Amino acid sequence: MSEVTDTTSSMMHNYPLISAIVAFAIAQAIKFFTTWYKENRWDPKQLVGSGGMPSSHSATVTALAAAIGFHEGFGGPLFATALVLACIVMYDATGVRLQAGRQAELLNQIVFELPAEHPLAESRPLRELLGHTPPQVIAGGVLGLITAGIGYLITMASS
Repeated sequence: MSEVTDTTSSMMHNYPLISAIVAFAIAQAIKFFTTWYKENRWDPKQLVGSGGMPSSHSATVTALAAAIGFHEGFGGPLFATALVLACIVMYDATGVRLQAGRQAELLNQIVFELPAEHPLAESRPLRELLGHTPPQVIAGGVLGLITAGIGYLITMASS
């Protein structure tokens, strides 16, 4: 039992992990409240869904990479690994996932225009909000940097 307690305790003091989780939560909360403000309705899907402003994926991996850099140093292999991972995730968000979302939008429009007797006319629409525009990815990255920076200042003050 002591081993489980030690693991939980060490995870609660894992500044890079906490920074990543907090950045994700903030990004999703921003999407949730933005939807409420713009559309005057609560949409719980915004708390876990992909797409939108800011990119929670970008915020998460940027916060993780920056926190590792602050904690372990920016010259080591751990930061290099986290930075490469962050770049891949952000590239994917604006590339493959964004294009897949745009294709889904076109396919949904085609299916919508099919005659009612067509076998695909009643098919469930594809998810369109999959990827991110470059501004959404940049905003997520900035959010991740700010989150990691504030987390670093907090850990330095408590040391």
